[in-house]
Amino acid sequence: MLRELVLLLAVWVALPAVVLADPLPATVIDLSSWKLTLPVDTPIKGNPDEISAADLQTFSHPDFFHLGPAGKGVVFRAPCGGATTKGSKYPRCELREWNRTGESLASWSTTDPVKRELALRLAITSTPAVKQHVVCAQIHDKKNDLLMIRLEGEKLLIERTGESDVMIDNHYQTGTPFDLRISVRNGVVEVAYNGQQKLQWKVDRSGCYFKAGCYTQSNPSRGDAADASGEVVIYALRYVQP
Repeated sequence: MLRELVLLLAVWVALPAVVLADPLPATVIDLSSWKLTLPVDTPIKGNPDEISAADLQTFSHPDFFHLGPAGKGVVFRAPCGGATTKGSKYPRCELREWNRTGESLASWSTTDPVKRELALRLAITSTPAVKQHVVCAQIHDKKNDLLMIRLEGEKLLIERTGESDVMIDNHYQTGTPFDLRISVRNGVVEVAYNGQQKLQWKVDRSGCYFKAGCYTQSNPSRGDAADASGEVVIYALRYVQP
């Protein structure tokens, strides 16, 4: 019996080690209809860097885009001193909607008769120390931000271009998960927060697309350190498109 145990141990020691790859963000949320903009500008494609829908399936970044503790949720982080997109003075680690095939950028009208809906379970986990503003989701049209879900200190609100803000939560505490649903159909945009409707807005815009992640609304010129950052964790993402 002892001889058999020794032989079994010898065989087990001789087996090659199996190295398990770290889980990827694409295993937690469906990233097939999105591209990612990062807050850095390296020699890879994009200015700043962009990760296509195809490449996003096997992509993570240890500083800006990775799984949260215990593999729960996907962390999006954008430091105040990060690279910015053309026309913006603030950094982002943010998803941008692509078409279902993942081969071209989405572009639609709010007046389309088909329903488009973005549903998220997420938390804003960090804001810069001085200007404590972070955007976690938005609809962008061909020219500007149409609608943004924005945290300013403890005030979580809906910001709309050319319209008054709509308060969602007066006392949001960073790190608190919440459910967000943004739907568009027949010229009406609706926003629900934790199952309660907060906005029903008639609006006509074209060239639209969804965005989600962390769009930090500060930079060093606003008084924040370059390494101060905004951070958002997305635990679930469901997108309905034609």
